Amino acid sequence: MMTSIVLTVIGEDKPGLVSVISQTITASGGNWLDSRMASLGGKFAGLLLVSVPQVKADALIAALQSLEQHGLRLVIERGAADTATTAGRTLKLELTGQDRPGIVRDISDTLARQKVNIEEMETAFFSGSFSGEDMFEMRATLRVPNELTDTALREAIEKLANNLMVDISLDAA
Repeated sequence: MMTSIVLTVIGEDKPGLVSVISQTITASGGNWLDSRMASLGGKFAGLLLVSVPQVKADALIAALQSLEQHGLRLVIERGAADTATTAGRTLKLELTGQDRPGIVRDISDTLARQKVNIEEMETAFFSGSFSGEDMFEMRATLRVPNELTDTALREAIEKLANNLMVDISLDAA
């Protein structure tokens, strides 16, 4: 029987970190399934999902913990036994506008009040090409409960877009 391990990793960004992590996983009988990695502020940050035979899970966890000798900080958790997708439909949200503190808070609060789950999110900060103003961009995959109509969600999103003075689109995934 297989089990899953969810791993977060952070450390100084330098060549070879992904190689060390992947070698450790493979040597311990694990299989790298899914990941998100980035260099942020000079740090390497990663989030991984690994599968491993249940009888090898403890050994994999111990091997992963040994990566701290490479200057990495780790959080390791066993995945939930039931990884089935929850009910609802998937939508894609895209937001672009002038940057200001609180955009993510306001969007996530609006979505939470509608019982919408943010399953995946990516944000970026950049300088506007013509204006030179600080701009903010957000892309998210949302899990929307079946009982929430598209009209009700769009109304909440449009009201927020007007308040924040940003462009927001909401489309089927």
